[in-house]
Amino acid sequence: MLLNTYPLLVSQDLVFRSKATTLQSSVSVMVNSLSGLDELTEENVAQAMAVVEETGLSRILVTDSAGRILYDTRETGSAVGQYTFYTEVVQALLGNDAFTCQYKDAAFRSRASSPVLYQSQIIGAVYAYEYDTEQASLLEGLRSNLLRLSGIIAVVVVCLSGWLSRALTRKISQLLTAIRQVREGAYSHRADIRGRDEIAQIAQEFNSLTDRLQTTENARRRFVSDASHELKTPLAAIRLLTDSILQTENIDPATTREFVTDIGAEAERLSRITEDLLRLTRLDNSVLETPVRVDVLPVLEQVMRMMSLVAQEKQVDLTYEASGECTVLASQDEIHQVIYNLTENGVKYTGSGGAVQVSLRREEDWVVLSVADNGPGIPEEDLDRIFERFYRVDKARSRAAGGTGLGLSIVSDMVKKRGGMAQAANRPGGGAVFTVRWPWKGEDAS
Repeated sequence: MLLNTYPLLVSQDLVFRSKATTLQSSVSVMVNSLSGLDELTEENVAQAMAVVEETGLSRILVTDSAGRILYDTRETGSAVGQYTFYTEVVQALLGNDAFTCQYKDAAFRSRASSPVLYQSQIIGAVYAYEYDTEQASLLEGLRSNLLRLSGIIAVVVVCLSGWLSRALTRKISQLLTAIRQVREGAYSHRADIRGRDEIAQIAQEFNSLTDRLQTTENARRRFVSDASHELKTPLAAIRLLTDSILQTENIDPATTREFVTDIGAEAERLSRITEDLLRLTRLDNSVLETPVRVDVLPVLEQVMRMMSLVAQEKQVDLTYEASGECTVLASQDEIHQVIYNLTENGVKYTGSGGAVQVSLRREEDWVVLSVADNGPGIPEEDLDRIFERFYRVDKARSRAAGGTGLGLSIVSDMVKKRGGMAQAANRPGGGAVFTVRWPWKGEDAS
């Protein structure tokens, strides 16, 4: 619509202005030729108009002050002697210049008039009329070309819109199919949409989200499988022991006491696994205590007092050292759990006569806790997985030691939730060292 209306309107306006200029200029020439006459008659007007150059106008009228036509260029049907009441003539006899132009029936129809003055008195009027089909044909040609161009553009737009619509619909359909596949549990399914448009970017983000979902789902399934296996072991032992008591006749009190003691140990192990699972669930759901500034040294001293008896019983030399202002933003229970798990792990897997050294220090904006032992160390292929849930380097030895396989995972998750990190490495002289870093939170720290 804009292409077929605006250029035509502008072109018409330009023609109107051009007509106004040329037609009024021609009328002014004729008025000047008549301005020397004191009275207009048919004879003197005809003589005066005879000297005017050919203007190419369709019709020229000259009237007296009463509107009677004194001169008419129309050869057939001349109106000389008659009175005219054209609007333009009336305006001229009132002393005004008048001009009108309209485009109608494939032709420009222009009219102009001006008064003829003698000593500031209106003695007549000059009226000119032009009927122009040449410029009208040019305008019609422009209109036809614009219509033809509009038709071509419309066809191209429709074809392009159809092609883009099909391409967009196809991409959206592929994305919807991928979403439905993933919703049904096919986390390995990916949306294969190429390009750089918004749909392709959404597909890339969807694939990234699906990758994370698949990783999370694999971890969840492995976690459920490992948790089931870990819970199954003490439950099976409890069932076996209870069946042995029930099926053995005349069992002596000492044997019964031994079986019940074993049942209690397995129940305690089952309780530890359950507590660790609940703790991990709270960590996954970010259910943490409100953090406060905690001085790590008193917590460390408390854990050392608790673990010293265990270390003496296993004949392990447990020592610790601390330096610097070691305050972090966490809860006291979390700090206690981290130090206790790492220290218990070191004492548990260090053989008789071994040593465990715990150190606490501040390094720039970090509070660093390290627990080092001189035990067997960790195989290099297991270092990257040591903090995974239920992962054990030596499963049989770990279960025999009463471990749940969740202690290091709890340590890693707790520390990460507070903006820190946990690392494991082997010592050059033998043994392993676990290092935990918390962001330091001093009184003036922001």
